[in-house]
Amino acid sequence: MAINYGSKRLVVGAHYGFRDWLAQRVTAVLMALFTVALLLQVLLGGPMGYDKWAGIFSAQWMKVFTFVVIVSLLYHAWVGMRDIWMDYVKPVAVRLVLQVFTLAWLVGCAGWAVQVLWRL
Repeated sequence: MAINYGSKRLVVGAHYGFRDWLAQRVTAVLMALFTVALLLQVLLGGPMGYDKWAGIFSAQWMKVFTFVVIVSLLYHAWVGMRDIWMDYVKPVAVRLVLQVFTLAWLVGCAGWAVQVLWRL
């Protein structure tokens, strides 16, 4: 006969902790690298105008890097907002509505950002 000490605890929840913490840090580093790369291109190269700005984003590597940063920013925002909704909004129905609205807003922002990026 097995002897169990203490109460039998059922752990429930999404178990997002470490994965989301790590995702927040990785996406933040990507956004910081992008900011540094963009600042270097803006500050080193003469006067700023539309042609220079369009030239920065005309290179394929910069378009890809910008797309990766857009996706990173959206995921970073989603993780943060989802955690806020889960921590501070207790009624499940209200939390669900806020999460669906947040997702819809972020998907709309992604579509707009990609449209702007590939328009240059």
